[in-house]
Amino acid sequence: MKIERRWIISFIVISIVCITGAFWPTVTENSYVLSEFGTLDHIVPADVAWMLTSCCLVLIMTPGLSFFYGGMVGRKNVISTMLQSFICLGVVTLLWVVVGFSLAFGEPVGFGSGDHFYSFFGNPTTFAFMDYVGVLPHKQLASTIPFMLFALFQMKFAIIAPAIITGSFAERVRFISYLLFISLFTIFIYAPLCHSVWYPTGVLGSYFGVKDFAGGTVVHMSSGFAALAGVLVLGKRKNSDHIPTNIPFVLLGTGMLWFGWFGFNAGSALAANGTAAMAFATTTTASAAAMLTWVFFDRMNGRKVSALGACIGAVVGLVSITPAAGYVSVPESMFFGFITALVSNSVVNCRFSKRFDDTLDVFACHGVGGIMGMILTAIFAHGENASLLHGGWNVFAHHMMALVLVSIFTFFGAYFFFKVTNFIIPLRVSEENEHIGLDLSQHDETLDPKLKPITEPHYG
Repeated sequence: MKIERRWIISFIVISIVCITGAFWPTVTENSYVLSEFGTLDHIVPADVAWMLTSCCLVLIMTPGLSFFYGGMVGRKNVISTMLQSFICLGVVTLLWVVVGFSLAFGEPVGFGSGDHFYSFFGNPTTFAFMDYVGVLPHKQLASTIPFMLFALFQMKFAIIAPAIITGSFAERVRFISYLLFISLFTIFIYAPLCHSVWYPTGVLGSYFGVKDFAGGTVVHMSSGFAALAGVLVLGKRKNSDHIPTNIPFVLLGTGMLWFGWFGFNAGSALAANGTAAMAFATTTTASAAAMLTWVFFDRMNGRKVSALGACIGAVVGLVSITPAAGYVSVPESMFFGFITALVSNSVVNCRFSKRFDDTLDVFACHGVGGIMGMILTAIFAHGENASLLHGGWNVFAHHMMALVLVSIFTFFGAYFFFKVTNFIIPLRVSEENEHIGLDLSQHDETLDPKLKPITEPHYG
């Protein structure tokens, strides 16, 4: 079989990256290290232990998402859908090491001076190939844990963000095109947004005062709006009616996501302290409230109580509390889950949503859930000048302005990179391969060994 040029180029790229790593010079201590980093004496062992655990918890969320999505699609596309999430563990990890972490947390690039300096992204060379990222704690970003541990924790967030997008265009995207898009998304959308919100001088955090404890804006809004852009660019499937293949997979995936989300939210305290404990509590309470709200609301509207609905409701609750997990009380978190479940459920089932083929309702759950989380955080977050109830209308208005800017940036940025990807390598598989299913046409694997391709498929 003839090997296509795109796969040869992909192999060359990964070869160059890995061989470069073998000869990349080790950075020794210099003035930059002395000014930005603390000493080993500043490390708190309890914080290290908790953050190592949190890294593991967040990592398991991506395989959990693959089961969550894989159980929802048709039988011919289970493996491909799960692999699209799983492959992010490889692609984004290497991108993060080479340049992604630098773009997110490197020396700030922006405008202004002194206390009025605002940055948009990090210098891509600051931590290239993890230069300066080692066992010493960073004074600003992670003062009680090794900087490497902070980088790894943030890496897990970067991994799951593009994986979330995959549910929107499941059953019709070309695998190699998808790999190109998630690379562009991570470098040009996720990393700059991460910097803008979480870096001390980031424009959204420092100027607009955006509160995002664990990624409701950075992860869920970015992936939700990118999902919507992908739906518009790829168009509808030829046959958009399918029966979920494996509901137990969805239940398993939901359990893994809920379990991992404790690292996602409570780990974002970056310490083993009271804030982490509160984030742990608000996370599970919001999810419980959203799950019950979803199933009861379904029944009130004449729909059966379903395992699928319960799982989606639980995840929506987790999404909604993410930006506020460490900023609100446990009773308030119940309201987060309740109101977000009502809104997301209504969006999923409204007639307008049916006009778009968002295969697994990613925008309605993650996009809308992220928006609701950001709005509710802007209303309830505790702390001086943190929200509407604790700072006034001016604080709330700044949050809403930031919400609009993030929505525009992530949607149109993703739309542009989908178009760029489609120009380089067509995004959609052929109609014949869509009919065969992506498991066979893209990967030559199937849940049913009796299934055979109708004709020799076009691998791409």
